[in-house]
Amino acid sequence: MLSNKLLIKIERKPEVLNRIGISRSNLFCKIQDGLWCPPISLGDRAVGFLQHETDTVLAAMCAGNSKSEIKELVSHLIEKRKNLQAAAHE
Repeated sequence: MLSNKLLIKIERKPEVLNRIGISRSNLFCKIQDGLWCPPISLGDRAVGFLQHETDTVLAAMCAGNSKSEIKELVSHLIEKRKNLQAAAHE
């Protein structure tokens, strides 16, 4: 029987930047504009991005979604973070 557990994978900022091909400042602007999910804290001086969020936003961009649609998607993904702990234990 297959598990429905969500596999949570963290990507560090350099890995994300390499995947999406933009500069750090461009990524920061996207986060500030609500067009990219913000990173999560991994400790005092470390952050990471949830891979499934990056994949989802990239897919929306590839599909030609508008900025307003991507902002809505990012808001939804951030809201879903609250349910990750429950989903990981199901």
